[in-house]
Amino acid sequence: MKITRRAFTALVAGAIATPLTHVRPAGAADKVVRIGYQKYGTLVLLKGKGLLEKKLKSIDYTVEWTEFPGGPQLLEALNAGAVDFGSTGETPPIFAQAANAPLVYIAHEPPAPRGEAILVPRDSPIKSVAELKGKKVAFNKGSNVHYLLVKALEEAGLTYEDVEPSFLAPADGRAAFEKGAVDAWVIWDPFQAAAEVAIEARELRNGEGIVPNHQFYLGTSALVDGHAQAIDVLIDAISEIDEWTKSDTAAAAAELSPSVGIPEPVLVKALERQSYGIKSLDDSVVAQQQSIADTFFKLKLIPKEVTIADVVRKGKA
Repeated sequence: MKITRRAFTALVAGAIATPLTHVRPAGAADKVVRIGYQKYGTLVLLKGKGLLEKKLKSIDYTVEWTEFPGGPQLLEALNAGAVDFGSTGETPPIFAQAANAPLVYIAHEPPAPRGEAILVPRDSPIKSVAELKGKKVAFNKGSNVHYLLVKALEEAGLTYEDVEPSFLAPADGRAAFEKGAVDAWVIWDPFQAAAEVAIEARELRNGEGIVPNHQFYLGTSALVDGHAQAIDVLIDAISEIDEWTKSDTAAAAAELSPSVGIPEPVLVKALERQSYGIKSLDDSVVAQQQSIADTFFKLKLIPKEVTIADVVRKGKA
């Protein structure tokens, strides 16, 4: 099953955020939950099913959906008051908190460390992470995979300074990887699965044993403080989608495929590496997230230290 470079580029570049036209005035009391979602993941499945609309109607709430090309853009919208809720990986909320965004961690999915990896071309002579010393490595700056690279290098006895970083978004990273302009590419699913299937990219190291790779559900402090019942309904709906996806991955892949432009077999591969079972953050998850924040501050990627525990919703997910 082939996925062309043109199709791959369109997948990334075509995910343009909807204009932010629904900024809610401070103190507005309307019962609308505005959700930001990305082109891949649980929330796009929830949107497609129409399940949340039915559940929110029972408590006289409605929902508005806005698509974003990535977690950083989604959290910028949250900071601007244009969305109330969304899901991202581990790193975007750290950057958002460092920028004083009014976000709260509401819940998370269990670790999915196999859902991101360091890839090398099929015929590359590189057989271990230690052999990346002095090599050019492509990855999205400030993303989950940035942290994966740091920890993988550390495990191999190297430092971040031992490689030549090439900061590239997924589409550009894939192009550079295929042309041989970089020696390795650090990437996440479904782009990881697409490269493995289409061009037989070889996995050098995934996140198992070194990084958790959580997905977090985040909301504004205003949503958390004033709309607890709506959050409970939202978490319940996500839990139902989780159970469906886990029990029938093929059906979930079939539903996702038209919207993301990736063949179903590739999505099945990616979804099987995802984790399911939304829950609240416990102390260990907070500590893991804090470790990532501390690492990025040490690397001078964020301007100040942040305390994750300060912005975690207390109680049940």
